[in-house]
Amino acid sequence: MSEVVSLERRGPIAVITVNNPPVNALGQAVREGLQKSFAAAEADAAVQAVVLVCEGNTFIAGADIKEFGKPPMAPSLPEVIEGLEACSKPSVAVIHGTALGGGLEVALGCHYRIARKDSQVGLPEVKLGLLPGAGGTQRLPRVAGVAKALDMIVSGAPIKAAEALQFNIVDELFEGDLREAGIAYAQKLIAEGRGARRTGEQSAALEGVDNAALVAAKHAEVAKRMRGLFSPLRCIAAVEASFSLPLSEGLKRERELFTECLSSPQRAALVYSFFSERQAAKVEGLDPKTPTRAFDKVAVIGGGTMGVGIALSFANAGIPVRILEISSEARDKAMERASGTYAASVKRGSLTQDAMDKRMALVTGVTDYADLADVDLVIEAVFEDMGVKQKVFEQLDAVCKPGAILASNTSSLDLNVIAGFTKRPQDVVGLHFFSPANVMRLLEVVRAEKTSDEVLATALAIGKKLKKVSVVVGVCDGFVGNRMVFQYGRESEFLLEEGATPEQVDGALKDFGMAMGPTAMRDLSGLDIGWSIRKRQRQELPAEYKLPVLLDKLCEAGWLGQKTGKGFFVYEAGNRNPQPNPDLQPLLEAASREQGIERRQLSAEYIIERTIYALINEGAKILEEGIAQRASDIDVIYLNGYGFPAYRGGPMFYAEQIGLDKVLARIQEFHAEHGAWWKPAPLLVKLASEGRTFSDWNGQ
Repeated sequence: MSEVVSLERRGPIAVITVNNPPVNALGQAVREGLQKSFAAAEADAAVQAVVLVCEGNTFIAGADIKEFGKPPMAPSLPEVIEGLEACSKPSVAVIHGTALGGGLEVALGCHYRIARKDSQVGLPEVKLGLLPGAGGTQRLPRVAGVAKALDMIVSGAPIKAAEALQFNIVDELFEGDLREAGIAYAQKLIAEGRGARRTGEQSAALEGVDNAALVAAKHAEVAKRMRGLFSPLRCIAAVEASFSLPLSEGLKRERELFTECLSSPQRAALVYSFFSERQAAKVEGLDPKTPTRAFDKVAVIGGGTMGVGIALSFANAGIPVRILEISSEARDKAMERASGTYAASVKRGSLTQDAMDKRMALVTGVTDYADLADVDLVIEAVFEDMGVKQKVFEQLDAVCKPGAILASNTSSLDLNVIAGFTKRPQDVVGLHFFSPANVMRLLEVVRAEKTSDEVLATALAIGKKLKKVSVVVGVCDGFVGNRMVFQYGRESEFLLEEGATPEQVDGALKDFGMAMGPTAMRDLSGLDIGWSIRKRQRQELPAEYKLPVLLDKLCEAGWLGQKTGKGFFVYEAGNRNPQPNPDLQPLLEAASREQGIERRQLSAEYIIERTIYALINEGAKILEEGIAQRASDIDVIYLNGYGFPAYRGGPMFYAEQIGLDKVLARIQEFHAEHGAWWKPAPLLVKLASEGRTFSDWNGQ
């Protein structure tokens, strides 16, 4: 019927095949092909049933991203699916791989669904700030019930085929050939005289349940867990229409809510984030065909929280890993830490005991560098001190085999200096994981001056294997993420010295959408880390770069954050929730006096500008220096490593939404009031004066 959709007859069965690689996306040609093919099957008197199957590795995996942001083209997906459902001849969707978004909506438009046992189905539109707009919010509740539909649509998370069968989303599971399974099922339908069973006409799953109570409960949950997000509440409202309105009216209501989401600034930010993450994988100057090295055997130096987290990331991916520690006692503690982390997951129910045992079998503790002679990759995760790093890399250079990749997890130190401790600087790369490393998605891949393309390509392959979001960055103090977060953290401390409390600062930024406030975040990582950096900066920075003194006072009092139970906040044993520190106020006042500041009331808007605009200004400097390849890479780092709200797109995108001229004007005011730290980034000045954006920047 078209280049991407074909129709063939197998006796009384019409087999419609979608072949639109790589994921059979629902582009205009596919939509038109489906519409024409089903119409042809309907018009053919010899056809008694229709089978819909897809070529390649997957069923229809969603919309065509090439059409994002472009004017809609006929036929629309809702129109196509309504046509499928209206057919008088029974149709069977044969699902394999993934049926996601519009793919699942197409399957729900068919009268029956069978799924290969290893397939998944889902409606992930909420992750792009949208809701299923082609009947998903109306048809899914009619087969799976409101509770399951709410869970799937509001979370956007896919479910496995077995669960889809349990909730009547599919009718049967199969193994083997797709076409033969579909034809066999269609033959059974014909033999049993089962005609069209339209999803939109079903109601059994909606009956005998207090659906209004389910909606109210999900609404309360979303208001608490997804504070500030626009589309999840519209998802709930759309599902509510599935049981409170007839299908035709429910579909209209779904479309109204979909249109609201489509015009939301959050949708633009989330779509931007989606594309930015894909773009980050493309590294300028690195040939995509660059060969990679093996990383079948891995070692981690250091069995602290970070080192163990890195080791578990590899074990989770099925890769054997050795943890090297300085003594048998330290080694045993590291292994206990690894086992304890997994045991906590087993207790929560997110990991089975069998899976824990298999993963722990991949983790080995060692105490001798000689045990690393055959590893393909070693990652150093020791104390952030250049002297300590030097000893480690000199040892690794001596014992590791030729071609082994020597990686550092340093979060701020000069990787070029570290590479110089070896005779093979081309094999040295930065792999900056974020804590907890086995959970956090971000991986800053630091390219030193002499890092080879082969090693860089391998580092990206490692990130992909570990299911990380990898972003390549250059060498500077703190790279991208920590260099920027220093500005953010410093300003939050200045705000405390000027009159705010930790509760006010963190409250304003959490309301803005940050996952954590800056003071609670500092407590989590340990105030002594920031203090050691602060001491170094006092020796290195010119006098005009004034620094806060509050951190010194907390650390001198022995308040190091969660590790001591007290910092900006206090923490009860076994509870990481921050509580107000009743002893903090005298230290705040002492810091203010020492800085010659009269404490005053600060608004939430002012707190947000002082902290977020500091990120933006530093990000502009990083971009101009070439430490980050593109503004979107900076945003990917902040979305995945620092809890920046996805619905705001990242600090650089957020600045563009406000307007670079407005951001610059405010930064200029802060520069006049607060001095050298706020000197506007030259790139920000340039782009604002030319009416351009960070996204426009290409080095000129």
